[in-house]
Amino acid sequence: MKVLFVHQNAPAQFRHVAARLAANPDNQVIYITHKGKQGLPGVGKIEYEPHRKPAKETHHYLRMTENAVLYGQGVARKAVELKKSGFVPDVMIGHPGWGETLFLKDIFPDSPLISYCEFYYNSVGTNIDFDPEYPDGGEIAFRTRMRNSHHLIAAEAADALYAPTNWQRQQFPSAYRDRIDVIHDGIDCTRACPNSNATFTVDGGPTFKPGDEVVTYVARNLEPYRGFHSFMRALPHILAKRPNAHVVIVGANGVSYGRNLPEGDSYKDRLLKEVMLPKGRVHFTGQLPYARYLNLLQVSAAHVYLTYPFVLSWSCLEALAAGCVVVGSRTKPVEEVIRDGENGLLVDFFNPVEIAERVTDVLANKVDTAALRKAARQSILENYELGKCQVRLDELILRTVEK
Repeated sequence: MKVLFVHQNAPAQFRHVAARLAANPDNQVIYITHKGKQGLPGVGKIEYEPHRKPAKETHHYLRMTENAVLYGQGVARKAVELKKSGFVPDVMIGHPGWGETLFLKDIFPDSPLISYCEFYYNSVGTNIDFDPEYPDGGEIAFRTRMRNSHHLIAAEAADALYAPTNWQRQQFPSAYRDRIDVIHDGIDCTRACPNSNATFTVDGGPTFKPGDEVVTYVARNLEPYRGFHSFMRALPHILAKRPNAHVVIVGANGVSYGRNLPEGDSYKDRLLKEVMLPKGRVHFTGQLPYARYLNLLQVSAAHVYLTYPFVLSWSCLEALAAGCVVVGSRTKPVEEVIRDGENGLLVDFFNPVEIAERVTDVLANKVDTAALRKAARQSILENYELGKCQVRLDELILRTVEK
């Protein structure tokens, strides 16, 4: 079988399925991605880049749409070259979020296209209108409506659709929801697992082991979308009540989602000016290699995961799989995974005092942490384990190819 994956940051969500399909010598697997992205064994990589950026004169409601067209055009040119070389895919699997799948069916009309429905933007009830501290401005609803234009075109062109969680599926218009399967990317529970012998050493700082009072927080970037401001405001309360506690914060100082700050500024710098923290007890690691990140989860006494109503992070599920006691925000994506008092604890995203109280309850063993840890991992094994998710994705691919 010939398989074509398309993602500007490949392998990303297609890492496991692409590698597994490529391991079969009967398959030929190729992905199209931006320049400089990671390769996978046995997977052919074709790099592209848009030939220009959106024009400054383009109406600001339409800049994302024009950008999507440019991305789609860049992929289309590579796909045309593939076709000329004799490669016609039996199935195409792509992420439409940046417009890259827009023209694939025009080049390969007889090749089924499976579209990964990560997020559909709504101006009410989701990330857009959630945080009054960081409002998006009066015209955000207009820009959001136009931002979805290429998502709708991609959904219309696709032969099959899937989303990683039910909440993410529910964000799409009702006309498309019945076509969207819910299949998570999957969590490798053989790697994300409890380890009583784990240790984690802060560069130039202390070494922690299971049983130490270590509060952990992880995000790709330290930003409001992942509740960094609420978490930082909870720290003085936690550290005052628990004098032996340390906090380890993983993440870079850029912005993945939401509003960019002026050059040279960061949310981390702003929050460090706002809150007073005791010296030597809060450790910022930047981004970590995956193995070290897992070691940190394995020594965590309490892991805090906060998010706007937005895409659910892999880190939340990996923390649960590692047997962490997760203190999560009471927001829809998290509530789909965490049941308060059963496999984790839920708190008000905007309430630093409540966040601190729940974390200190965990550190003081005022809750049954052993039961929470066991149930946390079990919930991932039952619903998000990699092998089970890949079986469901295989079934979707097979159904789509055989239509």
